[in-house]
Amino acid sequence: MIPAGIGTWGDLPFFHDQWPALKAALEADPQDILPPEDQRFAALQRTHPEAVRAIILGQDPYPTPGHANGLAFSVGKEVALPKSLKNIFTELGNDIGTTPQTGDLSAWADQGVLLLNTSLTVPAGDAGGHANLGWSPLIAQILAKLDAAPRAWVLWGKHAQSFRPESAHHLIIESPHPSPLAAYRGCFGSIPFSQVNAWLTTRGEPPIDWA
Repeated sequence: MIPAGIGTWGDLPFFHDQWPALKAALEADPQDILPPEDQRFAALQRTHPEAVRAIILGQDPYPTPGHANGLAFSVGKEVALPKSLKNIFTELGNDIGTTPQTGDLSAWADQGVLLLNTSLTVPAGDAGGHANLGWSPLIAQILAKLDAAPRAWVLWGKHAQSFRPESAHHLIIESPHPSPLAAYRGCFGSIPFSQVNAWLTTRGEPPIDWA
């Protein structure tokens, strides 16, 4: 069954070829799987293909229960900022002078920023635990679809950069990951948010209201 609300993402071959077996594997797993089932496709539900103007690519959902909500790097309004998101907000504040009031990034998604992880699930407490579970075909198909038209890509860290698109018509921004272990190596000072907005403006598109 194709997940509800994902629009034309549902036309991707993954949902016919691989999703039934992957869904069965998730349902049979006794571990606490994050995010909750109804949030696993939130990125695709909030931002349909025709609406995507920028992509921020994460690795896997937060492994801490109560954090992951299906949008890469985002948390619920009531959740304290995880360290990576706190660093993202530090760079955002330095870049454009303001930040959102909470860690809920759904407003970015609603403006055409696809907040995508390369795995859509993770076992609680086991970061990277589903890296080889079977999400890769879906991510490859999503990114191939998005490679067809010019978009802004923000690739933080070597893992995200391994998915760099082939076409030359995109804006590609690469820097170290915003995690505490890497942010000081070049993520801070990379000004990705103003770069995305400048590029969108030159294309006649409205900028993203990052705050």
